Amino acid sequence: MIPNEHLQESAAFTEAEAEYLAENFIGRVATVSVSGQPHVVPVAYRFDGKAVTFSGWNLASSLKYRNLMANDKVAFVVDDVVSTDPWRARGVEIRGKAEPASSKSGVSMIRIIPLNIRSWGLGA
Repeated sequence: MIPNEHLQESAAFTEAEAEYLAENFIGRVATVSVSGQPHVVPVAYRFDGKAVTFSGWNLASSLKYRNLMANDKVAFVVDDVVSTDPWRARGVEIRGKAEPASSKSGVSMIRIIPLNIRSWGLGA
């Protein structure tokens, strides 16, 4: 059993962060291989108000899945550019822990438990 001081609580999303994640559906997930090599790929995701879940074609044989099974640390970013003149970008970055999950149809999925959330440009 892990002592309580080592347990990490899930981070909570602000209302603006939750709305932004709910209105988008493509993000980028970053993983790290056993040898320390970073890997970033776009994924379609779902947001349930507390965590992000994603799947993918042949997920169990993908590099992102293998990386996450060896090292559950993950970063996930959803962002966009609202305007180029003036420049206005916005986004949400989630750093957390990935865990395998299953949907009702039995499809393998990954759930990202947020431990640290950062956002930018979500205000007016």
